[in-house]
Amino acid sequence: MANAKYPTVPKGATGVLVLADGTVIFGRGFGATGAEVGELCFHTAMTGYQEIMTDPSFAGQIITFTFPHIGNVGTNLDDVEADTPWALGCVVREDVTAPSNFRNVEPFDQWLKDHGRIGLAGVDTRALTRRIRTAGAPNAVIAHDPDGQFDLKALHERAMAWPGLEGMDLAIEVTGEQRDWSGGPWKLGFGYEAGEGGERPHVVAIDYGAKHNIFRNLVKAGAKVTVLPANATYEQIMALKPAGVFLSNGPGDPAATGEYAVPVIKRLIDENMPIFGICLGHQLLGLAAGAKTAKMFQGHRGANHPVKRLEDGVVEITSMNHGFAVDAATLPPNVVQPHVSLFDGSNCGIAFTDHPVFGVQYHPEASPGPQDSFYLFRRFVEGLK
Repeated sequence: MANAKYPTVPKGATGVLVLADGTVIFGRGFGATGAEVGELCFHTAMTGYQEIMTDPSFAGQIITFTFPHIGNVGTNLDDVEADTPWALGCVVREDVTAPSNFRNVEPFDQWLKDHGRIGLAGVDTRALTRRIRTAGAPNAVIAHDPDGQFDLKALHERAMAWPGLEGMDLAIEVTGEQRDWSGGPWKLGFGYEAGEGGERPHVVAIDYGAKHNIFRNLVKAGAKVTVLPANATYEQIMALKPAGVFLSNGPGDPAATGEYAVPVIKRLIDENMPIFGICLGHQLLGLAAGAKTAKMFQGHRGANHPVKRLEDGVVEITSMNHGFAVDAATLPPNVVQPHVSLFDGSNCGIAFTDHPVFGVQYHPEASPGPQDSFYLFRRFVEGLK
């Protein structure tokens, strides 16, 4: 590609997306200036862009929103899943308009600037989504310069040089410190309410890049929650005398994170510790069981993914955000598959038959159903009492 010819930057273009195969897509930049390299994916949710941008599972990724109107309700201090946006940037169809919501605190454009995240508007996101569906999620660079000065060759070389998410342990980069969690579910006019007092089973939650709403739902289900970082040892976990252990979602390759996480999880399973895992935590449970994980072609990212519960045939409408999956064909005899995707039949849940251990690939805390999957939190916490 050394002799590749790059297009002339069109008049008015202040943003650009450069794919590793040399494709150049111009648009109008907003948010922060600069350039970032990562994996380009798409997300089909019609609402919740602030939650999506702050989901730590999106570390190392650039999000193409398939819904054309992003940013129109602005941002606020409550609709976040982490203290900062972890997605590198976003690609949208329409320009971000002035906020139109009584809860708005700051326009989306300014919010992105404040957090150093790049936006690109004016892109045919339908065509880009079809491209990702056909060719898979590519490595790409997103860039914004108000003067439209782009070194396309350098940006292309940067996209080609980025190694991709396979083999990356990003959980260690997004994890938090040890802390006690007290906030419960959100209520209009009251914010996040604290959980009720009284005796509560103690859950130690391992933070591989957790969404805050997971912890809130554990509190809502009746648990006392202590959060530990991704690299917490078996001894650190057991020193807290938990009734159960929760394994959170997170970014990157589960096999890479599993280098240090799986040995700890195996010891917990051997001790018959009740365990519940979501997304990356679910994948780590699969690895601890002896199964394998694999990179998906385009991944699952959206708020309307149907999942079939095999025990009774009930279909749950779920939220998903993952680019890796457990290979169900590699599950051992003592681990069953209670949930499958109705989109492509991929694994969406595992349960041990000889230990109180289970996990789901989707995000029950995102409540797209809206309450289709809360029973999972209740089942886990009530099983500890």
